[in-house]
Amino acid sequence: MAFYEVYSHPAVIRYKTSVCTKATLFLVVVLCLTYIPPLLVAYRSQGFWIKRSTYEEQPVVRFQYETLLLAATSAQGDYVAWSTFPHLNNMLGSNLRIPAVSVREEDRNRDGKLDVLIFRLQLPLKPDEQVFSVQLLLTFDYQLFRMSTVVMQSLAYVQHSSSVPGAKLFVHGDLRLQQRTPLPHRGLYDVYNVSVVDGSSPFASSYDLDNIIRNYQDRNLTTVLSCPTPVWTVGRAAGSSFELNAEIRYPLEVISYRPGFWETIKFAWIQYVSVLLVFLWVFERIQRFVFQNQVLTTVPVPVGKPHLS
Repeated sequence: MAFYEVYSHPAVIRYKTSVCTKATLFLVVVLCLTYIPPLLVAYRSQGFWIKRSTYEEQPVVRFQYETLLLAATSAQGDYVAWSTFPHLNNMLGSNLRIPAVSVREEDRNRDGKLDVLIFRLQLPLKPDEQVFSVQLLLTFDYQLFRMSTVVMQSLAYVQHSSSVPGAKLFVHGDLRLQQRTPLPHRGLYDVYNVSVVDGSSPFASSYDLDNIIRNYQDRNLTTVLSCPTPVWTVGRAAGSSFELNAEIRYPLEVISYRPGFWETIKFAWIQYVSVLLVFLWVFERIQRFVFQNQVLTTVPVPVGKPHLS
């Protein structure tokens, strides 16, 4: 007559001993070797504590309609300039040129956030003036909201020069975020929510591009215009204006930040447990071999049966 299995369950046997025995010492050593080495392995593998993490976010950017333009009209240092700052314009005297400016910001993907700035400038020149180099400064209001709330004033700096006088400069690039240190994971970060250019100052040093750029680059959080291929067009007709066309996109950014306590613990726990499982499997089989074969003397007690002393 053939037999088949209808039900099974494991039999549990408890191995008992007194406190001051070799079996107790063995158990303490096994527990230490099971739980402490995984912690050391995870820590020494350069991945236990997560110190920096990243996330993606498209910033909320708005052009502040603050502009400073400087154009060199000869190799001898002659120039013309214009800005949206009245104090600076008063200092320029005969070097001041009032351009025609057109500005438009577009939300091309209809997500409620502006995607691009289209800036058009026509600079009037005298018949004997030629443009050999251009420096343009534009300021922006820059905000992030997903993790910490970042509010700051930033700028885009456009610069191009040529040995051949130009008629037009076309710039197409991205306003990229640059970080020297990661952002906090929450809270308000408004350290740099101050004007890049002090338009209320009556002193010429406040509008010097060297000072503006130097102070701006000393910050831990800035924006920079990434423009690999500016287009310089030559052949300006006599009496016509110099044109500057810029299209500046506000792209999706990868933001670096310092994780909070719970995110750090979650990451560390995953690293520790992944190593711990291996040690648990190994030392469980070592203990089973030692006690089942009575390598160390203990009293086996089947569960469910009375122990006869």
